[in-house]
Amino acid sequence: MSAPFHIVFFEPEIPQNTGSTARLCAATGAVLHLVGKLGFRTDAAAVKRAGLDYWPHVTVVKHASWEAFIQTAGLDARLWFFSKKAERVYTDAEFRTGDYLVFGPETRGLPDAMLEAAPQCCLRMPIRTDKVRSLNLATAAGIALFEALRQTGYPGIPAPSE
Repeated sequence: MSAPFHIVFFEPEIPQNTGSTARLCAATGAVLHLVGKLGFRTDAAAVKRAGLDYWPHVTVVKHASWEAFIQTAGLDARLWFFSKKAERVYTDAEFRTGDYLVFGPETRGLPDAMLEAAPQCCLRMPIRTDKVRSLNLATAAGIALFEALRQTGYPGIPAPSE
C-alpha cells in the first residue's frame, strides 16, 4: 500500500480511540489497520450512529489475525512496536515513509511475544510519573505519527497557502 505511514491497532477495544485515530488518518493520509478481534463494530450503521462523517475518507484495512496482517504487509515491512515496556524512546527511531506503527489493545498492550521478537523495533513514550499507567491509545498514535511525519518532511501534506 502506498501511504505515508500505517497505523496498526492490534485488537483495539475502545471505539472512541479508533474513531479519533481514523480522523487522524483521514487528515494525514495514513492507512488504519485493524487487526484481530475488535471490541466494537465498524459497520455502516455503527459508523453513522457515532457521527464519523470523515470515515469514508479513511483507508481502513481489516485483518482477521496478526498472521493475516503480516501476509498483507509483507515480510519486508518496517514495523515499530509501541509499548511502555520498551527501552528505546520513540524519538530515537529513524522513521521512513511507509513504516507501520503498531499499538496494542488499551487494557493489555502488545503481547510480550510480539515485543520479544523484535526488541530493536520497540519504542516507548516517556511518562513522568508511575501514577499514570500509559497514554491514551489515540493520543499515543497521534504523537508517534506526527514524529514520523516530521522526520520525513510531512509527505503529501501541503504547506498552508500564504
